[in-house]
Amino acid sequence: MNQNIRNIAIIAHVDHGKTTLVDKLLKEGGAYRANQQVEERAMDSMDLEREKGITIKAKNTSVHWQDKTINIVDTPGHADFGGEVERALRMVDGVLLLVDAYDGPQAQTRFVLRKALQHGLKVVIVINKIDRDNADPVKMYDKVLELLMELNATEEQFDAPVVYGSGRDGYMMYHLGDEKKDMTPLFETILEHVPPPFAKPNEPFHMLVSNIDWSDYVGRIAIGKILGGTGKIGDTVHVIRNATGTRVKAKITKVFEYSGLGTNESVAATAGNIVGLSGFEDIDIGDTITADENGHALPFTQIDPPTLEMQIGVNDGPLVGTEGKLVTSRQVRERLFREVKTNVSISVEDSDRAGVFNLKARGAMQVAVLVETMRREGFEITVSRPTVIERIVEGKRHEPYESVWIEVPDECVGAIMQNLANRKGQITNMEKHHSTTMIEAVITTRGLIGLEIDIVNATSGRGVMSHLFKEYGPYVGEVLTRLTGTLIATEAGETTAYALVMCQERGKLFVSPGERVYEGMIIGENPRNEDIAVNAVREKKLTNFRSQGEGVAAGLTPATKLSLERAIEYIAADELVEVTPQNIRLRKRVLKETERRKIERASRKASDE
Repeated sequence: MNQNIRNIAIIAHVDHGKTTLVDKLLKEGGAYRANQQVEERAMDSMDLEREKGITIKAKNTSVHWQDKTINIVDTPGHADFGGEVERALRMVDGVLLLVDAYDGPQAQTRFVLRKALQHGLKVVIVINKIDRDNADPVKMYDKVLELLMELNATEEQFDAPVVYGSGRDGYMMYHLGDEKKDMTPLFETILEHVPPPFAKPNEPFHMLVSNIDWSDYVGRIAIGKILGGTGKIGDTVHVIRNATGTRVKAKITKVFEYSGLGTNESVAATAGNIVGLSGFEDIDIGDTITADENGHALPFTQIDPPTLEMQIGVNDGPLVGTEGKLVTSRQVRERLFREVKTNVSISVEDSDRAGVFNLKARGAMQVAVLVETMRREGFEITVSRPTVIERIVEGKRHEPYESVWIEVPDECVGAIMQNLANRKGQITNMEKHHSTTMIEAVITTRGLIGLEIDIVNATSGRGVMSHLFKEYGPYVGEVLTRLTGTLIATEAGETTAYALVMCQERGKLFVSPGERVYEGMIIGENPRNEDIAVNAVREKKLTNFRSQGEGVAAGLTPATKLSLERAIEYIAADELVEVTPQNIRLRKRVLKETERRKIERASRKASDE
């Protein structure tokens, strides 16, 4: 045991204040100079994390308090990134369970807490945001205890210590009503209740790779908690592959320790610490590093399987290569297979069509983050609508089901309940809050696709949804998730205000004047469940009396622009999202209208037979 080290993970639902709390712990732990300017949510280092306001990748840091080192892993709070959470829990001995004093335990709280309890980790409860209007910290603490009982926590886990406070304002208290001073109560609770890491310093070096980082200078960096011995620069070690069990000899070239917001190079890595090691040409999450030539592989917890499958392919549209640099099948394939190396919760396979790859993932947001990252790197790709991964159980067709929690204003409850009924969702509980209602339901993953867009539209952006994989159950048959049709461009060129004013009489537009379109591109939504072909590039004939476009643009409604995640959930089975560094376009898989009609006639004929 290393008495001077504590390893903890911070787990919570989305937006309950994990990353902000880490900021305050870093500040009081002396990670910043007195006059240092630090951005808020400093641990969210990816551009996408800052823009979306969520944590996507689990990250390591450490603070030093009273001669003790507290290694902290900041974990994602969104269910789609559950693989990141599960890996992080392998490196720690305790968790800070962060709960909003107004919202209480949510879907992701349940998911991450269940995983932590399964790992036998000590729990410290932090009731955060007690300064919020209508906050009820006592009631929310009771709800956490109810959740611990529901998840079959041991007696020791159930007797978890609790502190109350505000991560944003930088104070924690043992009891409500104590002086609002600093973070000392939380630091003391961590040191008292989270055990030091179990490690054997006198045995040969032994470490499980729980995460992978990349450096342009040293290549792949294996991150994990050292379970035995000491690792020094120049030591010869053996890598035991998790996938094949084969052993590969390697040499440690660098040792990195985490401190504050950066990494420090160290000469040696001691037992119990969380470190990064380089010197491995090819190493993956789940591999074991050991100094013992005959050492055993450490067990790697298998993460929950993916439930969605979709296709990512090269851009084969008319505008290919005009906005991005990376457009070939080889480049797309290399990038996807590189992602699998560091993201164990997705898998990629070659499909039976050239330039198209099957991607399996936990959810649409996880795929949207990967695709958004690729477009920023210069890729042009197409993405299909997600389909669920089905199973055959005792000869019967089964599909994934999810528990869903939806918080909506009281006046919108009827519309949301009707939407759930259309998607064959079963409402299991309803709970009234101050001015909102919490609806709990069970719905198939198929029925969940696109639901968030409907909730945003029905509640004018005030509704909040979260979901969690529940189980595989019987197939429920046809589920209607989109009741509208589309407006499809018939001509290539630049859109004109004159043409779009006429197009908008047929429905809602996705494009503005002056945008490039092509045949088969979706430029808007038809309220009826049918596709309509429209000309969006028609120009007004000039006369001696009126100038081109005079008075036309005034009657044009601003175009609706779908985010990448919403576009992926919006499209139908015969449609694709075209993603480039500059644009997100919706299109039909088959661009030419004559060919689409042939396919439609053939499918009708086949169904009649």
